[in-house]
Amino acid sequence: MDYKDLANLIFPDAKPIEVYEKMYPERNLPDGAIVTRFAPSPTGFVHIGGLYQALCAKLVANRTKGVFFLRIEDTDQKREIENGIEGIISSLKDFDVEADEGMISEDEWKGEYGTYKQSSRKDIYQAYAKYMIELGKAYPCFCSPEDQEELRKKQENAKIRPGYYGVWAKCRNLSIEEMAEKIKAGEPYVVRFKSPGREDRKVQCHDLIKGKVVFPENDMDIVIIKSDGLPTYHFAHLVDDHLMRTTHVIRSDEWLSSLPLHVQLFSEAGFKAPKYCHISPIMKNDNGNKRKLSKRKDKEAAVSYYSEIGVPPDAVKEYLVNIANSNFENWRRANKDAKIEDFEFQLNKMSVSGALFDMVKLLDVSKGVISRYSAEEVYNESLKYAEKYDPKLKKMLDNKEYSMKVLGIERGNNKPRKDISKWSDVRENIIYMYEKPTEYDFDKITGDEVKKVASEYLKVFDINDDKQMWFDKMKDTAEKCGYAREVKEYKSEPEKWPGHVGDISTAIRVMISGRRNTPDLYEIIKVLGKDEVIARLEVFAK
Repeated sequence: MDYKDLANLIFPDAKPIEVYEKMYPERNLPDGAIVTRFAPSPTGFVHIGGLYQALCAKLVANRTKGVFFLRIEDTDQKREIENGIEGIISSLKDFDVEADEGMISEDEWKGEYGTYKQSSRKDIYQAYAKYMIELGKAYPCFCSPEDQEELRKKQENAKIRPGYYGVWAKCRNLSIEEMAEKIKAGEPYVVRFKSPGREDRKVQCHDLIKGKVVFPENDMDIVIIKSDGLPTYHFAHLVDDHLMRTTHVIRSDEWLSSLPLHVQLFSEAGFKAPKYCHISPIMKNDNGNKRKLSKRKDKEAAVSYYSEIGVPPDAVKEYLVNIANSNFENWRRANKDAKIEDFEFQLNKMSVSGALFDMVKLLDVSKGVISRYSAEEVYNESLKYAEKYDPKLKKMLDNKEYSMKVLGIERGNNKPRKDISKWSDVRENIIYMYEKPTEYDFDKITGDEVKKVASEYLKVFDINDDKQMWFDKMKDTAEKCGYAREVKEYKSEPEKWPGHVGDISTAIRVMISGRRNTPDLYEIIKVLGKDEVIARLEVFAK
């Protein structure tokens, strides 16, 4: 009896791997095209770090006219949550990081290399496990959980490395006949990889982000097919990345320690290994200490959080590229209207130590993104958010024509307004355009002075004035109230006046809006209209 007979005994119905090699041929892509994947498990919500990986993988593939695909790694079915796959797909769609190929629903996919769900590829994994047994590079292991617990205790007592390797891998030295007898007797078993490695030897790998990395060679006989017939992550990754013709594996650096094993698996199977790129986790400053952004501790770890507070997906993506490649910020300044996809994203410019997550910076980036939106886009996105989360804002936006004018103030010019960082800001941001203020944030000009300013300005106010005429009348009001007409005039002799035209315009701004800081006052007055402006000023002129 030889290894081929043993392989046939274990997997009698498995097809030769040539069937799958033909079914999934090399891709017909341009030279230098990169094939990447996002391969999450449906065991919880999509983490911002997962979106970060997916975005990097998509940008790299698209830049080279390659392929970015979504593969669902669901072989650990005990941990799978309800609607986990749908949640992954919809999260990528929400952020416009949709895959070129891969799962598009629980059971449907697009692309020629599917199915892209591991639990549906059992026959393929068994074919390749059979192939590995035929080569003498895998074997059945009959050790029970109790056997393995006993092994672990012995290793602990001996103060040596725990695991199934070398002299501790007792089933690897069974004869083929002994293995066959146990299988025929119905003994339960798993299939293990027969590692040729030795821990005292080093393996050197090149990571496209971290550079040269050196590890002890893998000598563990890991399980590749579990007792339920499904593969472990390590073996499924080998088979899938080979058959789907993945050129670059972009993944979290928690998998870096698995690199010697994965490179060894490819080598022993006789397949070309992909290039590996291990992304450092997104970090958070926690009272002066850096730690990973946590699913349990940090609400901003879940991508759904950004939808709930109304940060546009464009802004989240822009921020993630910003922390991924430090040269993105300068590129954005020079290419204000370009798409993120136009940026030449590079893996070797990613941080080796891990980017620090900064919510303040993200919201600042978001302000810049929203400032480039048209009034129509701001209206549509605000309404979409309001329909889901803010009924009061929805009611305010019922009058689309008026709301478009409000949201169009200081928009579309060279220096657009940057006062909205998320859609949940909008209601508070524009409420004074819909309701008379109930509080007023006066500063320098108060009391009777406010009354005088309101009275004098009402005498000259004309809704039909152009901007120059409007501001000239603001200067006239300043002069009538004893203030300097020009700021520079005041600065040259500050002792002559209590203030300048800027103080007068601020007081009028507060009378109309309740606030000292708003977008362009002239545009606000135009949108509010004559009657409303006069009514608001008259409150103070009486």
